[in-house]
Amino acid sequence: MNTNYLENNYLTLVGKVTGEKKFSHEIYGESFYVFNLEIPRLSGNSDIIPITVSERLIKDDTLSEGKKLLIKGQFRSYNSYENEKNRLILTVFAKDIIEVEEKEDEENEMVIKDTITNEVVLVGYICKKPIYRQTPFGREISDLLLAVNRAYNKSDYIPCIAWGRNARFCQELEVGTEVKVVGRVQSRNYEKKHEDGTIEKRVAYEVSVGSLEVINENEDKKEEVTENQEAV
Repeated sequence: MNTNYLENNYLTLVGKVTGEKKFSHEIYGESFYVFNLEIPRLSGNSDIIPITVSERLIKDDTLSEGKKLLIKGQFRSYNSYENEKNRLILTVFAKDIIEVEEKEDEENEMVIKDTITNEVVLVGYICKKPIYRQTPFGREISDLLLAVNRAYNKSDYIPCIAWGRNARFCQELEVGTEVKVVGRVQSRNYEKKHEDGTIEKRVAYEVSVGSLEVINENEDKKEEVTENQEAV
């Protein structure tokens, strides 16, 4: 079992603060806040990703609107109970925050140049049979749920979405298979229709898979599929 939590769940994001920070919770006297980070895609759209951060990492103006930040941390999940229903909530847990100045000095140019603006690496186990489907335009998609071990016998349950060759490969994966996923964190707007006919607008967060590798004890049996494709 993989227990190195820095290696089985880590990410790097570069984006701009959007909106105001909000108080989230307190543990042993330490306060945590949530704010949104806007990360541009190559397509011209942007992902709006929620970030959870300890007060220890926040300076007076760190989270001011429009501030450009480099975030290093983990993609985590927790259960929220609302109206007697269980809902999976996803957030980026920041372990390090670096302010990135807009001026193009040599130091900051090096920080951005050497950093991928949106990358997450997960090592975990398939905990639900992947769902393979095709869009009306023939695009192949597989939805999978990854259980990633965390300290103190906890796990994060991370939804992932694979495309093309990755999607075809994922439909053959069995529950319990250990895999390594490299991709990017993305946000997606959708509408939830309730039994009474009302429609609620929601935002889903997931990992768009760039490469997927099945981890076996026998290295000769290791399989890997890569799909360098960005979801619009």
